Amino acid sequence: MGAAEAEGDPVAIDAVSAPDAEGRPRRTTRRFPLFTRDTARPEGGGRAASGDAPAPARQWPILAVLSAVGLGLLLVALDAFRFGTILIGAALLAGAVIRWMLPDVGMLAVRSRFTDMVTYGVLGLAIVLLALMAQPNPWLVIPFLDDTLHFTVR
Repeated sequence: MGAAEAEGDPVAIDAVSAPDAEGRPRRTTRRFPLFTRDTARPEGGGRAASGDAPAPARQWPILAVLSAVGLGLLLVALDAFRFGTILIGAALLAGAVIRWMLPDVGMLAVRSRFTDMVTYGVLGLAIVLLALMAQPNPWLVIPFLDDTLHFTVR
């Protein structure tokens, strides 16, 4: 027995345990600790290059995706709407492929691998399809969507 137990002071079993109303230590508790010391890194969230490399080299996947998105936004600002939005969607699709193929992608990993791939893929595909269907003179015409629009709006 330790000095604290001999004197009758409650002793916590682990970092999460807290004494009950009578001062006895609880054996199990489902309460979270008051202070979180660390958070789990997303699966695949390790550095994309060795620790010796400079920061841009370690984070090249997110920098590649963000650079392509930035270039797409620049094209949109320069009045090349369709090409710019297709580039933005393609950058997100490339992010999904990079997340799927590489074991460590640095800050491109935000959630689990599956969730990141689905999120990047669905958003990228939606942006590309919307860019292809943009008016005037759409490059892609989907008849049932036009019928649905006429049925709901008009």
